[in-house]
Amino acid sequence: MNTKRKFAAVLATGAAAVALAACSSNAATEATGSSAAPAMSASASSSMSEPFGPACSSVPTDASNPGSFDAMAKVPVATAASGNPALSTLVTAVGKANLGDTLNSAPELTVFAPTNDAFAKIPKADLDKVLADQATLKKILTYHVVAGKITPDQLAGTHKTLEGQNLTVTGSGENFKVNGTATVVCGNVQTQNAIVYIVDGVLMPS
Repeated sequence: MNTKRKFAAVLATGAAAVALAACSSNAATEATGSSAAPAMSASASSSMSEPFGPACSSVPTDASNPGSFDAMAKVPVATAASGNPALSTLVTAVGKANLGDTLNSAPELTVFAPTNDAFAKIPKADLDKVLADQATLKKILTYHVVAGKITPDQLAGTHKTLEGQNLTVTGSGENFKVNGTATVVCGNVQTQNAIVYIVDGVLMPS
């Protein structure tokens, strides 16, 4: 009888130890969060959200500067562009075409934004003529805008613009060309309502 009792006591002690170990394991998991896989995923997601390209190095790092990535992420796209000195010609063109409010109020956009140097490649007489023709200017500018936010991993392919025609992006990683002529020099720039890809050429609809 004593032997049976001792055997039952050993079994009960073992079961309690197993239960305690399981509870400790669950508590540790809850305290530290889930497994490493979600953490890796979050890290990858963070990496994907970073701007890329050689021209990104010239963007101010001071968050209080309206042209910094942090500042641009907090305001809609037309306002964000106005804080970047390298996009001043584009900002002027958007103003002349009366597109600022349209771009700022859109829920989600992808914008291919030509730099000042991109506009400088156009002969001054031709550029002045376009800037003075609101209908033509609006057609050109809306050809640089696509509805919806296109992330870098979705960028390569054909995309319909707000102007109505398609543009084509080729490349991968951090190297992309638009319509085979304009290179993305600073991509994946976040604004409040858009993703911006700064390009070194003005895109022309047919």
